[in-house]
Amino acid sequence: MPTPDRIKTPDTFWKAIESLSISRAALLRDAKLPSSVFSSEGRMTTKQLFAMWEALQTLGGDDIGLALTETMHGATLPPSFLVAFHAKNVGEALHRVARFKALCAPEEFLVAVEDDWCAVTTVWTYAQQAEPNALTDATFSFLVNMVRAGTGKSISPSGVELRRNRSDRLETWFDCPIAWNAPRSRISFNTADLEIPFTSYNSELLAMLDAALDADLNKAENTTSLTDQVRWHLRRALTAGRPELCSIAREMAISERSLQRHLRGEGHSFKSLLSDTRHQLACEYLDEPDFDISEIAYLLGYEDQGSFYRAFQKWEHQTPAEWRSRHPDGRGKVPIDT
Repeated sequence: MPTPDRIKTPDTFWKAIESLSISRAALLRDAKLPSSVFSSEGRMTTKQLFAMWEALQTLGGDDIGLALTETMHGATLPPSFLVAFHAKNVGEALHRVARFKALCAPEEFLVAVEDDWCAVTTVWTYAQQAEPNALTDATFSFLVNMVRAGTGKSISPSGVELRRNRSDRLETWFDCPIAWNAPRSRISFNTADLEIPFTSYNSELLAMLDAALDADLNKAENTTSLTDQVRWHLRRALTAGRPELCSIAREMAISERSLQRHLRGEGHSFKSLLSDTRHQLACEYLDEPDFDISEIAYLLGYEDQGSFYRAFQKWEHQTPAEWRSRHPDGRGKVPIDT
């Protein structure tokens, strides 16, 4: 079930950066974020979240992700990791983190267990660029911190792969082989370590947490409109060519006729959603100066650049190049029809 591209940053994060003498105002200014992200109901898109972490790395240095982990510990850990402290063992804790992230963010926390190792990777559903290095560092170091705190043992990963340059601090922290400037980011644990018990294991509390989590997951599924689900599938499918109604219906396990009927009931059609999604993605891609217009046309599933130009002029009454020149700071916004 798709999670909306809306991410809440916990209060513990803001307290942690302030303890590191990084001001919120400076961070939001450099990341070009609105002050509303501070509010109790404030949410960021994946693009905004990545911009914030890039700005955080500029302000705090290359090892800011690890510095945050060293600042946030015990009860101040993010909820996605705190929720796993009462797991039975390391393996169950990893899967609990994955379940929690499925509820609170458009981020997939993938846990793959092989014969003698268990690999963990993250995938951001709406990302159009690589995850910032500082965010990866924070995620992996939080994970190791959770395992060590939960077991009371100095457990180290069996290996780590990072896209970033070498860091002495990270090598000391992880205490394991690290592949620097790797093509992907991944952290692995020995399979035998998955069975190490957590000292804070509490079966009764876990039962209550599971019931609450299941209720929240069911609520999220029931409140996600079919229109939002189709938009999510369209975004994922567009880079593989122009998605067709039949392929989207097949992915959603629904007949084409039923899908069309339900969309009409919500005031939409498949054709209009495809156009709206392309329009929104076009502006997002044009915000990225590294993307050539010909590449954007391909990413949106157009057969040629001319077709993209005609569609964009219909949406914005100007060419893609003209639109890009008028939004040099990546501030162009396209509202989503509801």
